Amino acid sequence: MSTATTPAPRKAPRPRADAVRNRERIVTAAREMFVEHGPDVPLDEVARRAGVGNATVYRNFPDREALVREVVCSVMDRTAEAAEAALTETGDAFTALEHFVHTAADERISALCPMISDTFDQHHPDLEASRERVEQLVEEVMGRAKAAGQLRSDVGVGDLLIVVSQLSRPPAGTDCGRGDRFVHRHLQLFLDGLRAPARSALPGTAVTIEELRAC
Repeated sequence: MSTATTPAPRKAPRPRADAVRNRERIVTAAREMFVEHGPDVPLDEVARRAGVGNATVYRNFPDREALVREVVCSVMDRTAEAAEAALTETGDAFTALEHFVHTAADERISALCPMISDTFDQHHPDLEASRERVEQLVEEVMGRAKAAGQLRSDVGVGDLLIVVSQLSRPPAGTDCGRGDRFVHRHLQLFLDGLRAPARSALPGTAVTIEELRAC
């Protein structure tokens, strides 16, 4: 008497290494061009900079919205990785916070996130997951500096993210190169103002993530 066996489910084939590299090249090229020219840059120009054909771009990203979303998510993911790296630093907690802020500014997240406008799905699961990961990790980095008595207690995650966003502009599509030399100088001025003990009382209350999202 034979017994029937249920065949094991087939695993989805892993993408080929060259396909993975092509996708990464497309996202990198798109990020550079979106920062330089804005989100309306022709996709064939993105393909040209990435060194792939137009068909490869559309095979990976069926429309512009999908590509913009992937670029923004990739930038937020790298920002989260910078925060994770800051949390692994065993030295001075405020120095770790400084390292994170300067790295986040280099990602130009402030230039890319405004691309997710009303015409895009701002609540797409991928965007929500990337955003929540960044917010949670930044809160941990700041919490460690506060626990060490190095970060003033009257600032919140929203305060930090707003200022990093504002100081790391100009936004996409403008001549970013000319302003780059000011970014880290002004960020350091801001960071020095975050050190405890505070020299003055801030008006209002610390900006929370909920308030930041409502802006």
